[in-house]
Amino acid sequence: MRPAAGIIAEYNPFHLGHAYQIAALRQALGPDCAVAAVMSGSFVQRGEPAIFRKHVRAEAAVRGGADLVLELPTVYAVAGAEIFARGGVGLLQAAGVFTHLCFGSEAGTLEPLRAAAACLDSGEYHEAVRRNLSEGVSFAAARQAAVREQIGPAAACLRLPNNNLAVEYLRALRSLNSAMEPVTIARVGAEHDSAAESEFPSASLLRRKMLLGEPWQRGVPGAMAALGEEEIAAGRGPASLERGERAVLSALRGMGEEDFLPYDGGGEGLYRRFCQAVRRGRNLEEVLALCKTRRYPMARLRRMALAAWLRLPPPPPCPPYLRVLAANPRGCALLGEMRRRSALPVLTKPADVRRLGPEARALFEAEARCTALYTLCCPALWEGTAESEYTVGPVILKEV
Repeated sequence: MRPAAGIIAEYNPFHLGHAYQIAALRQALGPDCAVAAVMSGSFVQRGEPAIFRKHVRAEAAVRGGADLVLELPTVYAVAGAEIFARGGVGLLQAAGVFTHLCFGSEAGTLEPLRAAAACLDSGEYHEAVRRNLSEGVSFAAARQAAVREQIGPAAACLRLPNNNLAVEYLRALRSLNSAMEPVTIARVGAEHDSAAESEFPSASLLRRKMLLGEPWQRGVPGAMAALGEEEIAAGRGPASLERGERAVLSALRGMGEEDFLPYDGGGEGLYRRFCQAVRRGRNLEEVLALCKTRRYPMARLRRMALAAWLRLPPPPPCPPYLRVLAANPRGCALLGEMRRRSALPVLTKPADVRRLGPEARALFEAEARCTALYTLCCPALWEGTAESEYTVGPVILKEV
């Protein structure tokens, strides 16, 4: 069987580092390897809207080296690392055609990542975390100390964000009893969230430049630059939560404590704190600052605010469908194999939604709501329509 590799990504935006990863993957597995990405849709794990629409980012990825892009539903895309990884790996596993799972990491080697993954699944680790939390430290500190107790210096890998996500991918592979072989590619260029200029700049720096109107095109492949410029000229991007802030605050201030409870994520009473903060804070940043403590990192609070605004349902154990966002000829051939082998329905056009079961259809309707609200975060409101999920099909390229 010809190798087919899956990558779980946000492509926010698709930049030179992403193109490098795909090229390095093909160098490792052979030029005939089909590469598919499971990509976050309208919103991303930072608790923000994606900088450009999902079909635009998916097209850029296919023009930049990927063969196929599938959508990671928002309930997984804006969750913590464990659920994010479980959703992405679950989709690739259910597709039935992927032989490898590829991910970037600062470590660049699997050994310390595997050691950390095994530790996090052990009973000894959970007992150590409980003991450390009882001493009043943050969860992140309790987790790091517990892993260090179990595996020593290898625990240091969890201090870096891409390593941390890589460990969750390995855990998901193990929990799903997946036969996909993991492949890690060493991250190149600027560190995650770095503001430093580099041959391979961070996505954070590129987004910041876009929002400030500064030149950003040198950090992305030509296709992403052209597509992004077109979106900006039309007023469809760059999207930001600040543009939709009034809509977010309006929704959150209309919620009671019991409405926030499903988004607490730990049953620790954070929902009460959040409900009080949305009535006291004058803007979203102030609301989040009022909620923040050593126990609640800002990333978690942003995700909670976004999930509450979007009224996201709990994520199912596994996504109930595979939705295609973009493909080239090799990706279309892979789709043909998926139709024969997939354990889930494959959606290649809006009309396919009609044949979904109740659970899958409810999740798609939640996705449609997310896309409708995403348009409120774009510069030009008139460029968005609330019905786009039911009318916009995948981008199919005849050649790249």
